[in-house]
Amino acid sequence: MNWLLVVAGALVGAPARYAADRWITARRRGPFPWGTLGVNVLACLVLGLVTGAALAGAASSHLVALLGTGLCGALSTYSTLSYETLRLAETGAGRLAAGNALLSMAAGLGAGCAGVAVATGVWG
Repeated sequence: MNWLLVVAGALVGAPARYAADRWITARRRGPFPWGTLGVNVLACLVLGLVTGAALAGAASSHLVALLGTGLCGALSTYSTLSYETLRLAETGAGRLAAGNALLSMAAGLGAGCAGVAVATGVWG
């Protein structure tokens, strides 16, 4: 049963990632991968909210599988982050590459922690 929930979440998360990335990228010109940063931070925030709700007893394991593993797993993309960071470095944009890596990790961690804090504040 859980695997069906993961698949259902991924069926929404993967196209949402693509659409959000394209939408952000169309509005932000230049070499910095704003689209990937945006979807990854959003996925971290949602995962933090789901995790906080689960810790507070307000989210079932089924909801965690659907939203946490399925949706957030497909919405976020560490491989694309890695590829785009490497591409920036290879094209001589070493500072942008370092900034992308640092900003992605800091913003993702911050969004995840904020999500947990909000969820535990609401349901804890």
